[in-house]
Amino acid sequence: MKKLAVLALLILAAAGAPAYRLYVRVYEPFRGYSAPEQFVDIPPGAGATAIGERLIAAGVVRDEATYRTALWLSGDARRMKAGEYRFDEAMAPLAVLGKIARGEVYVVSVTFPEGLTIAEMSKIFESHGFGPASAFVAAAKDASVVHALDPAAPDLEGYLFPDTYALPRRTDASRIVRLMVERFEKVLTPELRAAAQARGQSIRQIVTLASIVEKETARPEERPLVAAAYANRLRIGMGLQCDPTVIYALQRAGRYTGNLRREDLTFDSPYNTYRYPGLPPGPIAAPGKASLEAAAHPAAADYLYFVSRNDGSHEFARRLGEHNRNVQKYQIRFFHEKRLHDGR
Repeated sequence: MKKLAVLALLILAAAGAPAYRLYVRVYEPFRGYSAPEQFVDIPPGAGATAIGERLIAAGVVRDEATYRTALWLSGDARRMKAGEYRFDEAMAPLAVLGKIARGEVYVVSVTFPEGLTIAEMSKIFESHGFGPASAFVAAAKDASVVHALDPAAPDLEGYLFPDTYALPRRTDASRIVRLMVERFEKVLTPELRAAAQARGQSIRQIVTLASIVEKETARPEERPLVAAAYANRLRIGMGLQCDPTVIYALQRAGRYTGNLRREDLTFDSPYNTYRYPGLPPGPIAAPGKASLEAAAHPAAADYLYFVSRNDGSHEFARRLGEHNRNVQKYQIRFFHEKRLHDGR
């Protein structure tokens, strides 16, 4: 490259001052736009001439002569990649072409945390400027993309894998949803699918259990224990009595106020595991990898009960009497002491 540059310099110097100034410009930073940032979209299949026209029109490169000189010196004419590129500072034409040849397209980093519903994910989608939340919700209603895994799925609740995605600015809801489903299918490995089958459970049942585990605890070491408690209840025909399923039922009905009241436990919904035995009809949130693994491989423990210690962890119990003592210790006494403290 250095030899080529030296040769070019000699040729241009011999050609006279105008040619030399043109050569200098390809190394000179230029900014011909006044906005804080400028985006240039290069469509697939665009040739070098079309790319140059877009860069010049956007004020990223000074003019055609400068562009062609830079293109000749760089040798990048056939290496430039499609995509949207962001420019926010003066750049030499050679640096501009290098950026495009390397494919440094502009992307938006979007994180969907574990344990969210479709409705909650849609708000994140909207907040990053991809479109209205309603577009995401509508795209997530197309369950056909998971029917090979779950023929009964009415939508994609539970199948949009929570993760961080690097996305072009104009990615639409359907594309994002497909990417999230594809990530879910990779995380749900053949080994996890085989484990579900060995337990006599469908993919839908395992994902539903995983979604409950995800909502019940954020502690990695507790997930297999929570999964074990619910798996044990299912095995003996005991009601799950899971608060997050009631909250989900209330959310679906537009009746959740942010607080779960005792009377809510009687709300009539197939998702209310206080009223209906077994697993709810489907997932109540998007489980992460650890929760999926816990649902497929519950701990070898005979727990049936657990109660919050009010610090993010839980106390597990095998028998109702033991559980009641834990509730007394960690819930009733805790809130009684808290009221006394607040009263002072």
